[in-house]
Amino acid sequence: MSSVFSKIKKVELIDFNQERIRTLHYTWIAFFISFYVWFNMAPLATTMLREVNWLTPEHLKILAICNVALTIPARIIVGALIDKYGPRIVFSGLLVLMSIPTFIFAFGNSFMQLLTARLFLGIIGASFVIGIRMISQWFPPKMIGRAEGFYAGWGNFGSAWAAMTLPWIALTVMENWLGMKIDGWRWALFINGVVSLIYGFIYYFVVRDTPKGEKFYGTKKTQPLVVTSYGDLVQYLIWSFPLVGALGLLAWRVSKIQITNELGEKISLISNDYLYLIYAVLLIVYFVHVSKSLQVNLPVLKKGVPEEEKYPFSSVAALNTTYIANFGAELAVVSMLPAFFESTFTVSPEFAGLIAASFAFVNLFARPFGGLISDLMKNRKLIMSIYMLGIALGFLGMAFINAAWPIWVAVATTVMCSIFVQGAEGATFAIIPLIKRRMTGQIAGMAGAFGNVGAVVYLVIYSMVDAQTFFFILAGGAAFSLLYCFVFLKEPKDAFADDYSSEKSTVTN
Repeated sequence: MSSVFSKIKKVELIDFNQERIRTLHYTWIAFFISFYVWFNMAPLATTMLREVNWLTPEHLKILAICNVALTIPARIIVGALIDKYGPRIVFSGLLVLMSIPTFIFAFGNSFMQLLTARLFLGIIGASFVIGIRMISQWFPPKMIGRAEGFYAGWGNFGSAWAAMTLPWIALTVMENWLGMKIDGWRWALFINGVVSLIYGFIYYFVVRDTPKGEKFYGTKKTQPLVVTSYGDLVQYLIWSFPLVGALGLLAWRVSKIQITNELGEKISLISNDYLYLIYAVLLIVYFVHVSKSLQVNLPVLKKGVPEEEKYPFSSVAALNTTYIANFGAELAVVSMLPAFFESTFTVSPEFAGLIAASFAFVNLFARPFGGLISDLMKNRKLIMSIYMLGIALGFLGMAFINAAWPIWVAVATTVMCSIFVQGAEGATFAIIPLIKRRMTGQIAGMAGAFGNVGAVVYLVIYSMVDAQTFFFILAGGAAFSLLYCFVFLKEPKDAFADDYSSEKSTVTN
């Protein structure tokens, strides 16, 4: 009997004798904590309104927008830092540094303190791309989908964990048990920051960038993405514009929010003069980026890029569209789904919240499954296309939900749509590490940033249309991505190899 059991293969995911499995778990926990910190305000928003007499719903709208503002450039910058310094030191440093604005937000006594802290705290949203590079160093191409999917799916659950635990810590533990009274929410956020601070140091000492005996190959400098053809350079510059454009859209949206000043007058948080100044600064940033990109890329292209060094930027652009249509849509839908179900079916806020939480819970299995299917079916482009078609049809179905539907059918439609949304996210990042391994941080950073671009654009659109139109637009975005992938996405070379081919060269100016 013992010989029979000895032949049973241990489930690899819990085989902690393998260093790569330990690294996977340490890394998804780091990502989990990042999202636990990033989404720590929403669960305590009503408590803050009740216990801080100068805080208003308008203030919270502004803080929610600021929470995602700097995530867009941060994902680009952090992606470049990973490829130069390695994911271990960048992830550790980010967790430690982001505990500071967490503490400031927890004990802020003015709106400007809360605003500044929330703005900088959005940088922790860039943590996602760090783990993508780390996991790609430890798993072969044939396993990269399931590993990246597990990392992202379980890490994303940090936002749901914040919603489940922070109100209990604030109201039950801090206020009732420890007698903190109206400051219970502040101490709950303080604990939130302490977790990030401590784990930042732990992560530095328990992981390595690469398996023993392997060298970390990256870029020599923190610089714009290096492309391998003149056509790709044009595409790269075009696709860089929405990253600053989304920040301009955010600024415009904030300028439309009014708050009451000390005299009881309604004023815009950002005046027209400041809004135009922001536009001018963003244009300057874009043109500086264009100049730097040309400075870096033109000498490389003029010299000539060896055939084995080339990669298709069209695939990067295609995956940008998929992440707009899946992760961008997810962030937007989660923001509006509770109110949609509450108003459509006249259900309680608690029940509507449970329906919205299904998107986060589905992440636990749907995203890893998307990566697994991409690994097993031996055609990553086909799987990506099927998922995008599923998203388009799912949101198309949700557009027709109304009060005449049995609520269980509406919920089932929503959950099925979310399965395709999360699975597509897993399929996206089953491809990204295979495009150009040593540039995985930058490529993942760009795709990740476009997820936030999608969220910003979709949320602004939602503020101007009804729910049915909004779902039609989400379906249209997924259909566009499906068409774009069909034309431009290329199946990665050696996408199911047992190991990566050696990459000995580094990108040079």
